[in-house]
This record gives sequence, structure tokens and C-alpha cells, in this order.
Amino acid sequence: MGEFDQHLLTIITFFPLVTALGLMATSILAKLLGADGLPASLWKPIALASSILTFLLSLRLFAVFDPLETGFQLVEHAPWIPEYGIQYFVGIDGISLLMVLLTTFLMPIILLASWNDISKSLRNYLFFMLSLETGMLGAFVSLNLFQFYVFWEAMLVPMYFIIGVWGGPRRVYAAVKFFLFTMVGSLLMLLAMLVLYYLNFDQTGVLNFDLVAPPGGEMGGLLQTVVPVDGIWWKTQTWLFAAFALAFAIKVPMFPLHTWLPDAHVEAPTSGSVVLAGVLLKMGTYGFLRFAIPLFPSAAVEFTPLMMTLSVIGIVYGSLVAMVQSDIKKLVAYSSVAHLGFVMLGIFALNVHGLTGGVLQMVNHGLSTGALFILVGMLYERRHTRQIADFGGEARPMPVFAACFGVVTMSSIGLPMLNGFVGEFLILVGTFLAAPIFAIIATSGVVLAAAYMLWMFRRVMFGPVDNPENRGLIDLGLREKVVMLSLLIPIIWIGVYPNPLLRRIEPSVIELIRQLEVRRGVVEVETEVAPEVDSEAAPEAEAEPEAKTETAKPDAPDSALPDEAEERL
Repeated sequence: MGEFDQHLLTIITFFPLVTALGLMATSILAKLLGADGLPASLWKPIALASSILTFLLSLRLFAVFDPLETGFQLVEHAPWIPEYGIQYFVGIDGISLLMVLLTTFLMPIILLASWNDISKSLRNYLFFMLSLETGMLGAFVSLNLFQFYVFWEAMLVPMYFIIGVWGGPRRVYAAVKFFLFTMVGSLLMLLAMLVLYYLNFDQTGVLNFDLVAPPGGEMGGLLQTVVPVDGIWWKTQTWLFAAFALAFAIKVPMFPLHTWLPDAHVEAPTSGSVVLAGVLLKMGTYGFLRFAIPLFPSAAVEFTPLMMTLSVIGIVYGSLVAMVQSDIKKLVAYSSVAHLGFVMLGIFALNVHGLTGGVLQMVNHGLSTGALFILVGMLYERRHTRQIADFGGEARPMPVFAACFGVVTMSSIGLPMLNGFVGEFLILVGTFLAAPIFAIIATSGVVLAAAYMLWMFRRVMFGPVDNPENRGLIDLGLREKVVMLSLLIPIIWIGVYPNPLLRRIEPSVIELIRQLEVRRGVVEVETEVAPEVDSEAAPEAEAEPEAKTETAKPDAPDSALPDEAEERL
């Protein structure tokens, strides 16, 4: 691996932000010299070129990534605030690789799709979009918990302004609601991080925020911290997992923490809706995979019935609410609640099929739902309404648009040979192996998705053109065709030949399951051999060190064991 590849993750992460800062600095300098600043006509192509170059660099990640490796690759580790265990530490596995590719792939499409949409404060809009890209990428590649938290919080500010400045009539309400919901969960997660940080210090004598041991490091990371299942309540796996899970569940969002999402989607500009659906919501599901489950394995298994229950409720609830929507954008927003319910169901199946399907469905949802929001935005540009009743027969004046809408609709439903089918199939297989009743209930969500999506598609695209305003609608232009073609290619490719992605996901999933099984065993042994004694406990407890604490061992759903994992590899 060359010198360039060794710093590839850092270059990809910070290149959009460097571009944004460079554009802003140049504009400020031009104003100081008496000009009006860097023209907006230059901002747009430079920002688009930066996002395209970032995507091309991320393709290099895909090329150099070894699908047979189970650990983190392209790791970079450098001191930041070393006296407090805060390092710059980045790396990717098969899961984060796909999230990076999804982010860098969608950003140039978003900028191109919104080329003519933004007229107010265009420079600020592009600055926030590029800054947001760096925040999202940084969160996906961070292997130091403090660093992850910085990027996690940094994403809030650009998204808050994108909704609050360029959104709809209720944009301020939606932006504040989005910010407050996410901030509450984030603060609880921060407290849990600090507890974990000091638990690790008590066991190792070293201040450390690293998730895993850095290259050449003598001390293990936080994944080696033994978090008790019994003892002082705020130091137990149950409460620490709950704090992390709340932050991530809000971001997903899971039922009943989803109420901020429809408002944010409806009021956000098209680009903001695509970023939300395509990438930001995946921060929650990714957080469960990267942090909550491996750090607190016993609690993850204990919470599995609850998480699976909330997931299937989200699937059915989101589908039923989507069926009664009169606004196309709100319908797509509630469909996200249902689709991400499938992702969470696959994750908490805790087996190879479910986890692999969940990760793949994260990518599929970003492509399909992102494309739906872009199509709804194109329709809104032409008619300035999103009410289903205002449309009808749009396939006649807009046949190319109708064809694209049809393919994306079928993808969202999960039609075979399109991307949505592969992920949903694996999730349902994994869920059936773990808990058949949840798989049976979740299957109803597939039927309901077909009902509300086909109902919407029929009313908008077919039938007589009764409204005169619909007769003169212009079909997709060249720029819009490029946008849709860019999305349709991976939608069809993943549906027909998903193996290149599955080969990179599965080893990381198998390693996650192995860690889950091994760490559960370590925690149970440590708890039995050296139970934590409250400092205020009776003296008799100190006099009887051989006394053992009974550890609750909840039954785990059927999951792939380490031996199975090795056979699969």
C-alpha cells in the first residue's frame, strides 16, 4: 500500500470541508479587496467537482479494501489530546466502507439535483452541504469515541440550517424539533461514554477513548473493557446500552421516537430530505452495529425482544400511516419509518443473514428513498404542490419521469431483480431463524408497502388528465436524466448482482457476531469470579471474596456461532 493510500481516509473525509473553507475564504478575501465576493456561478461547479472527486477517491477505497479481512483496514492513528486518551483514529471495515461509498455517491447527485432549486444564500447553502458531508464521513470512519462524538454533533449544525433556512413554511419548527430530539439522545450517550471511559481506566490504569487497540498499541481498546451486568446501576451494561440505544434510536428513528422525522422531511428542501433519508438516518443503525451491540453484548441480547418488537411496530405503523397520507412527500417520509424498521429487525436478529441484510438494506434505502425524494422534488418544481389529489395522468406528458418513478417505486416495494428485494429477503430469513413470529408480522409490511406505493403511483401517473395544469408539464431534462440514471444503475445492479457488496459485508458481520459471543462469555466469567462489591456493603461481603454473584443470562436468539463464522469464511 502506497503513502497515498495510507492517508486515503483522511483525504476523503476532510476534502469537502477544505473545499468549503477555501471557497468561503476566497469569497471573504474578494470582498475585502472591493469585489462582491466569489461569484455564485463559480461556487456551484467547484462544489460539485469537489463532491465528484471525493466519490472517485472513495472508489479507490473499494478497490484496495480486502474483503477477506475481518478487522479494520486503512487505519490511521495520531495523537490529538493524548493525555486524555483522545486520538485521531480512523479505519473502515466492510460495514463502514459501504456507508462511506453511499455518502460520497449521493452528495454529487444531491448537488446536481438541486442545481436550480436554491436561490437564497447559495454560498452558505453549499458551504453547509460540504461541511455536512465531512461530518457524516467522519462519523462513519471514527474509531475513537470522543472523535466520533465530535463528528456526530458536528452534523447537527449544517442540517439544522439547511432545514431552518431553505425549508418550507414551518421550517423553523421542524429544524428546532430535529435539533432538540437529537441533542437529548446525544447528551445521554456522552454520559455513557464517560462512564465507559472511567471503567476502562479502573481496569487498565490508562485514559483511553479508542474503540480498538491502535496499530502497535500495547493496551486494548474500549472493546476489551469488562462492563458488569450487575452492581451499581449506572455502571451496568443495561443502563449504558440504554443510553447509547436511545441516542441511536432517535436518529434511526425507531417507533415511538420518530415524530421529528415527518416534520423534518416535509419542511426540508429536496436536498435536505435526500441527505436525511439517504445518510443521516443510517447514523442510528450504524451506531448500533459499531458501538452499542459490541460494547454491551449481554445487554444487547437482553434488549433484543424489545428492539424487535419496536421494529415490527414501526414497520406496521409506518406503513399504515403512509397509506392515509395525501401529501406524497409525507407518504415517503413514513415509508422510511417502515423500511428502517426492517433494518433494525435484521440487526437484532443477531445472525449472519439478518445482520448482512440489515447492512445491505441501509444502502438500498438510501438509494431508493433518496431517489423518491428527488422525484417528488422534480414534480414539485413543475406543479408547486405535493397533494396526490392534484395529480393524475402524469405519464402522458412525462413518460421518462413516469418510467423512472415506476422503477424506483418497485425498488422501494422490494420487487425481485431490484435492490430492495435482496436486503428484505435476507432480513426476513435471518429474523425467521431467530424469532419466526416477528418475521411473520414483518412480512405484512411488504404487503402494505405494495399497497400504499402502488396506490400513490396509480393516482399520480395514470388515469385521465383532468387537471389542465397537468397537461403542459415538461418531461425530464438532460440534467435530471443524468441524476436519475446515476441512481437507477446501482438500484438495478445491486438487485441483479449484489455479491460484490455481500462479500465485503459478511466478514465484518461474522466478526461482529464472534465479538458478541466472546465478550458475553468474558463478562459472565468476570462477573462470577470477581463480582463488583458496593463500597457501602456490609463487612461480611468483604470477608467472603469467594461469594459469587448470580448473573442473568438471557436467552439469545439463534445466532451464528464462532465455529459457523469460521466455516463461512
